[in-house]
Amino acid sequence: MNKNSKKTVVVAMSGGVDSSVAAYLLKQAGYNVMGVFMRLHDNYEEGERAARAVCKKLSIKFYPLSIQESFEREVVEYFIKSYAAGITPNPCVVCNKVIKFGVLLKLMQELQADYLASGHYVRLRREDTRYPPTLKLRRTSKKQDTNIKLIKGIDKEKDQSYFLYTLEQKQLKHLLFPLGEYRKEEIKKIAKKAGLPNLKTESQDVCFLVNEGKIIEHNKFLRERLKLTPGDIKELDPSALRASPLGKGRNAQKDSRSKNKVIGRHKGLPLYTIGQRRGVEIGGTGPYYVARCDYKTNTLYVVNDPNDPALFSDEFFISNVNWTSGKEPKMPYSASVVIRYRHKAVPAKIKIEDSCLPAGTVRFKNNYIVKLNSPIRAVTPGQSAVFYDKDEVIGGGIID
Repeated sequence: MNKNSKKTVVVAMSGGVDSSVAAYLLKQAGYNVMGVFMRLHDNYEEGERAARAVCKKLSIKFYPLSIQESFEREVVEYFIKSYAAGITPNPCVVCNKVIKFGVLLKLMQELQADYLASGHYVRLRREDTRYPPTLKLRRTSKKQDTNIKLIKGIDKEKDQSYFLYTLEQKQLKHLLFPLGEYRKEEIKKIAKKAGLPNLKTESQDVCFLVNEGKIIEHNKFLRERLKLTPGDIKELDPSALRASPLGKGRNAQKDSRSKNKVIGRHKGLPLYTIGQRRGVEIGGTGPYYVARCDYKTNTLYVVNDPNDPALFSDEFFISNVNWTSGKEPKMPYSASVVIRYRHKAVPAKIKIEDSCLPAGTVRFKNNYIVKLNSPIRAVTPGQSAVFYDKDEVIGGGIID
């Protein structure tokens, strides 16, 4: 009898090739596999049909799970409220934390399963003889490793570790990621050879911005959900003292802004984000790039040089930090930081420095300062900053 035949794994099925092959690999490895499809929003029928067909092909149980209300409340409303508050959110990070590895882990327990699996391109590094060689999971020692490490997938173009930095040890011990040691082209070949039915289109980063296979334009979605107020676009005075993310120089900048010239009208500040060029509709002297969104005065500040210092930062605050190991590293801590998905990792130092906070401010737990070795462009509040030691995810947090 296969040593995995008594182990049950719930697989998050989307109908796409990645989750389909994940279920197939686990079935081939001898696990008792169950497929779960999450009805997240109104446009789920096509994906559910494909996921159901895969489960039928693999002769595994199929469970549709209707969680539209939770998804709307936890992910879509978060997305909308973030833009209304002037920050640029990453809904996929929240969805992974609250829905995929929140709701589904609870379901796994209710079904009395041993593991939850998904089609993410990411690896786990631990010593566990329950993993068969066919899953190609790496073993690092002969001793049991209680600290499960989250590692980038070997396919650098598909690696999704950035979205999973919120995972904790208590979750990681119940997770399987069968695709982490494969490249996308290998997965496509496996699916074709196994004759797996699946959606031909790739899943989108923001799934609720898709309707019947057509991508909903980002700003169109926001215009339908938010009350937007047009206002002035001003060119940021090149002589202005640029404001530091830590609050330095704000008075000097405020004084200089009286010199900033009105050069156009914006359509509502939530439609713009730092560094953006497209959509800043000013004719003649452009192109222009978003440098500041002042919600107090409803003013959009722009610059016309993509290398303007106003677009660059060398330090920023982060909050809601999670350390994957469950323990804070010794501070200050040097690591590579990624400030948005597929952005190049850059060297940085994470530190606790209460002296940088305004007088009388009490530091909140899991708030840190990230000091970059050199300035980088368009550090955007609301996005995630994720820390790496080579290929290992150390942790991450939300840019303030």
